[in-house]
Amino acid sequence: MPVLCAAPVLPWRAFFVFGLLAASVGLSAVPKGQTPPPLTQLGGADPAEARAAIEQVRRQGIQGNYFLEFRLRVMPRRGEERLIPGRMWGTRNATGPLSRVALTLNGASSPGGERRLLIQNGAESALWRWESGGDVEKLAAAAPFEPVIPNTELSAFDLQMPFIYWDDFTYRGLTRFRGRPAHVLIMRPPTSFAEKHPTLKGVRVHLDTQFNALVQTELLGANDSVLKTISLVDLKKIGEQWIPKTFDVRDEKTRNKTRFDVTAAAIDLDFSRVIFEPAQLGEDVQPPHESQLTRLAP
Repeated sequence: MPVLCAAPVLPWRAFFVFGLLAASVGLSAVPKGQTPPPLTQLGGADPAEARAAIEQVRRQGIQGNYFLEFRLRVMPRRGEERLIPGRMWGTRNATGPLSRVALTLNGASSPGGERRLLIQNGAESALWRWESGGDVEKLAAAAPFEPVIPNTELSAFDLQMPFIYWDDFTYRGLTRFRGRPAHVLIMRPPTSFAEKHPTLKGVRVHLDTQFNALVQTELLGANDSVLKTISLVDLKKIGEQWIPKTFDVRDEKTRNKTRFDVTAAAIDLDFSRVIFEPAQLGEDVQPPHESQLTRLAP
């Protein structure tokens, strides 16, 4: 879902979480041999402060246009791993962050085919899909947990992260996450959502107290058992911008995991907003020139 910012904060809703990532500044773990900061050092256990943090996450987003080249590493508990290369163009409209994603499908069912997604985040979220040889289709809101990419752990719910906008939450206080204080909240779905999707009872989020950063998200089932975990792993700074380098999405029942890893990025780009129109999803879009890209991995 996304995803660039001028300071080390993590607006996951921009690209799940494709997607929400520990930053070298601010979000790194406490170095070995040093005493971790007290839980009250960067913010008290205050429900009002936690609510303000959630509201700030809702407002966060990127200024301008950007491009990411990435790979999805599909890591099943059993069976062979595989890589899915992808590209993403990102911007923002009046509704919220908007992303266009292109993935090269290398499975037996779609050898060399391409799947494209158009992801609208925000309170009025939406998701469109196009696949080689087919037509553009808007995915039904009734199926948010079905995989949108074959044989991965990624669903429309993970891409759009609607729980950020749920108003019913329980504050569970402060904990330590990777050596830093973090607010813990459990977001509860609205009645209309809960009636359609009774398996999901809530979403537990960990917010870094200094940067209001979503550092881990857990989808909860009955008795608050963890169904799926989305974890920030690494960030990378390009100029004055921070981008998500790596994050993991793991099904806690099957233990299957999908890792998102950025291999190249370009920021402050100038491209037409036409490429974000659903009707244009079937049209090819060229990536930025190699000279505009910062390579993060081979």
